[in-house]
Amino acid sequence: MKIAVGCDPNAQEFKEELIDYLLKLGYEVEDFGAPDPIYANVAVSVAKAVAAGRCDRGILVCGTGIGMSIAANKVKGAYAALVNDVYQAQRAELSNHANIITMGAQVTGIEVAKMMAAEYLKNTFDQNSRSVPKVERIYSYEKEAMK
Repeated sequence: MKIAVGCDPNAQEFKEELIDYLLKLGYEVEDFGAPDPIYANVAVSVAKAVAAGRCDRGILVCGTGIGMSIAANKVKGAYAALVNDVYQAQRAELSNHANIITMGAQVTGIEVAKMMAAEYLKNTFDQNSRSVPKVERIYSYEKEAMK
């Protein structure tokens, strides 16, 4: 599985430690860097790579994770979920089929971030779950709204 990872300059060290961890877990990582202080540019780059299928999933980090989530969700086919704990990271995929998670380097410790990333990446959306109609409505609304 290929993971797109990006951050703003404030989260550079956090991102590097997270990438090292993902590599140790056996994931392929594409690093989208952190040189741009306009975090939305990095978020959009990662979201485009994931939505286009060039990367399987994405992880974005800024101070709180909020801005990255908002920006990534502007890209058609990108579904970014802000996660703050391991359960949310698990449910981002299992219940919501999010292809990107975002987190905040200033509000989340790196060890918790590693656990969240691992939990998110080990799960796959259950196509037979009760969440399917809910997720399908998100997709159909996107088609209606982004014509």
